[in-house]
Amino acid sequence: MTPPALPRPYESYVYAYPHKTAYRRLDDRPRLAELWAGEPKDALSLYAHIPFCEVRCGFCNLFTRIGAPDELTARYLDALDRQATAVREALGDAQPVRFATAAFGGGTPTFLTAGELERLCDIAEKRMGADLRAVPLSVEASPATATADRLAVLADRGATRLSLGVQSFVEAEARAAVRPQRRADVEAALGRIRDSGVPVLNIDLIYGIDGQTERTWRRSLDAALAWRPEELYLYPLYIRPLTGLGRIGAAADREWDEQRLRLYRHGRDHLLARGYEQVSMRMFRRADAPPQGPDDHACQTDGMIGLGCGARSYTSALHYSFDYAVDLREVRSIIDAYTGTEDFSRAEVGRRVDGGEARRRHLLQSLLQAEGLALETYAERFGSSPFADFPAELARFEARGWLDGDSPAGLLRLSAEGLAYSDGLGPELFSPAVRSAMAAYEPK
Repeated sequence: MTPPALPRPYESYVYAYPHKTAYRRLDDRPRLAELWAGEPKDALSLYAHIPFCEVRCGFCNLFTRIGAPDELTARYLDALDRQATAVREALGDAQPVRFATAAFGGGTPTFLTAGELERLCDIAEKRMGADLRAVPLSVEASPATATADRLAVLADRGATRLSLGVQSFVEAEARAAVRPQRRADVEAALGRIRDSGVPVLNIDLIYGIDGQTERTWRRSLDAALAWRPEELYLYPLYIRPLTGLGRIGAAADREWDEQRLRLYRHGRDHLLARGYEQVSMRMFRRADAPPQGPDDHACQTDGMIGLGCGARSYTSALHYSFDYAVDLREVRSIIDAYTGTEDFSRAEVGRRVDGGEARRRHLLQSLLQAEGLALETYAERFGSSPFADFPAELARFEARGWLDGDSPAGLLRLSAEGLAYSDGLGPELFSPAVRSAMAAYEPK
């Protein structure tokens, strides 16, 4: 029998479901107090989005802008403070409110000065009630902004993880990805992070850059491994509309797919042979890495509070955010609107999540992790089995060799090849309604 044809391995990076391009304006603008009434609040995740960078990388489609003129960061933090106050009031005190994990992302949170980072932490603690020194706190940084004074603030306020976006230690590759940087500056930033005492260092690397080979890819991997990072993220390069590389018009063709798959496997095997464990297609953790602290937040079930104009919030029935854009002019306009907002008591943009979508989200977010999905957990939540709810999708995955036939009883997980195809597998679990909404979205 001829094996079924495989989809493209790099269809879309699925980091949340439903995707933000499926969100729409909410005509009823529901009040946050009503959305969160009755929701479990004892293991929430807190995310603060800082939409500023010193440069915009060619591959970047994140919600971020270059620079912050006219004291924009101060006005942004003022708005973040107002939003946090409104959100904490909406959460109420009828039930215990506790944050089990926290993260500052972007953009580049360390674009803020040391004093502004202090204020950001104050907002998280004094307005939201998050105990940053008692929960895992992850912060993203860039080499240029990982300065000693900023790192000292983060270490003192409880940061347990610093993630540095290096992408490549090969300067020619960094230039090809429209991320100009000197390796000496990268190495100096890594040294400062290690000196700060933050226990977990993560290094982001990208494969699939024009001209990259197994030899140059290994140079970057080995340069990163020299710092013995507790975590490494290996990202495939994507070229998306309205980004710097997207304007070049490079085609995502079969040859490029083959290059990325080849480099992925090379990087995966290189890390596995050097004491790292694979957590997902992208994430690798050193086997002896220290825990970041207690973390009982489950992304499949627990709620999330997002602060900032690029952050999402999740209740069991609605995912909501603000408007989304990639084009720099549109991003600037949305940030300006955010900083001028006084009333943050309502949800403006989002997508409702019914029972069927909740099942898809739970399966997707569990299956894309190397540990897989415990069937008992799924049954306890939904009273059914993923094989009953998604028979066609799982049968297709099995026929392609994407499911691990040797997994223990009661566990559904991907094979090594299934993990390699995570960015092709994930989109196949999108519902027709979400696919339609994403297709109708007009990039801006």
